[in-house]
Amino acid sequence: MKVLVPVKRVVDANVKVRVNADNTSVDTANLKMAINPFCEIAVEEAVRLKEAGSASEIVVLSVGPKAAQEQLRTALALGADRAIHIETDEDLVPLSIAKLIHAVQQKEQAQLVILGKQSIDGDNNQTGQMLAAIAKMPQATFASEVKLDGDKLVVTREIDGGLQTVNLSLPAVVTADLRLNEPRYAKLPNIMKAKRKPLESLTPADFDVTLKSHQNIIKVASPAERSGGIMVGSVEELVEKLKNEAKVI
Repeated sequence: MKVLVPVKRVVDANVKVRVNADNTSVDTANLKMAINPFCEIAVEEAVRLKEAGSASEIVVLSVGPKAAQEQLRTALALGADRAIHIETDEDLVPLSIAKLIHAVQQKEQAQLVILGKQSIDGDNNQTGQMLAAIAKMPQATFASEVKLDGDKLVVTREIDGGLQTVNLSLPAVVTADLRLNEPRYAKLPNIMKAKRKPLESLTPADFDVTLKSHQNIIKVASPAERSGGIMVGSVEELVEKLKNEAKVI
């Protein structure tokens, strides 16, 4: 079973972001970039499937600027076999990303596409579902456990009421939730080996895919500053403020 794992380059989760001077986007100058945490979980799960003998090859894919090759090399150091980079400086919407992933999936004939449930920058939680719809493949979102049982993929997914287990025919799409696994750290020998692993560089023009933006960003602004709390002298005063100022009762 060949596994395709799309990964996204995002600002490191531990970095505090700020809006740029013209309020059009987040200022990423001189910020530490990393693999999206949910994508890292997806890479780890693919590596575990290969270690268990369920997967034969792991291909990682990223769509983004040339600098995204750094994150692809990290994924290779974590255990992926080879990488594909679709280079573009455009900020593509989830539907366009899903179309490109589908094109690569068809080219590679991957039986499983596993990706993070969402990215920590856009938080859209759309790409996996759009990919499954475009490719007409079964999907299991918010996966907390994945295993191969014969020719079926058994996925336990997190839902509002608890857990749900589904059986998927391959090829299939799975999106990784936070509790699927804990990603490993890349060891120095594996980081060195990753530099020699294949990384194919392509462009969106190499695929017969129509890409366009479906919305325009008018303005980007930081959240409003939260005011500090106040002390009240009695329950009566608290009730009065909740009723007349906060208007929650």
